[in-house]
Amino acid sequence: MVTIYLRYVIDPYKLAEFEHYGKLWIPLVNRMGGRHHGYFMPSEGANNIALALFSFPTLAAYEQYRSASQTDAECQAAFRYADDTRCIVSYERSFFRPVLEGSSQESSP
Repeated sequence: MVTIYLRYVIDPYKLAEFEHYGKLWIPLVNRMGGRHHGYFMPSEGANNIALALFSFPTLAAYEQYRSASQTDAECQAAFRYADDTRCIVSYERSFFRPVLEGSSQESSP
């Protein structure tokens, strides 16, 4: 399993627009083979940082989702919404391997 961590720098005056953007993507990721763990909006501290976490069974499954999202009409509409509202200033993407209780995955020190 691979979990994707997205850290967004968002426009703090467009929180409602970014939250709507997140609500667009949750069902899309789930429909396209992933499991979305949610978007996390600013609460205390920085007012312009938001996070998203979602997982795919494999990195290859994630890459397939990324490719399919480029031609999926609903995904394209979500991308356009972010562009039109300019609620996202920038983002960074990182990949993690979860360590779960009872997991048989090997780990490195």
